[in-house]
Amino acid sequence: MTAMALSEKQKKHLRRLAHPLRPLVLLGNAGLTDGVVNELDRALTDHELVKVGARLGERSVRDVALNELARRTSAVIVQRIGNVGVFYRRGQGLAKVLLPDH
Repeated sequence: MTAMALSEKQKKHLRRLAHPLRPLVLLGNAGLTDGVVNELDRALTDHELVKVGARLGERSVRDVALNELARRTSAVIVQRIGNVGVFYRRGQGLAKVLLPDH
């Protein structure tokens, strides 16, 4: 499965929905492990829109880890602010998060 492309209007809508959310998945000193990938995969299946906290120090290390996490979970990174990334992946069946048209 490949990640879907989102329009700017859709990303803006998802950022608004994600604002009150707390990070459900945390990337720590161990970095990007299979356990973290599985945890995000499960969270995306349950919620479709998930915040991930990444306490990895350098911005470049954090960006690489978040991009790899998105690739491995077939998700789209909607937003990155500081140590937090917002991930979206449409679920199977009825959507839990409704997106506006392009």
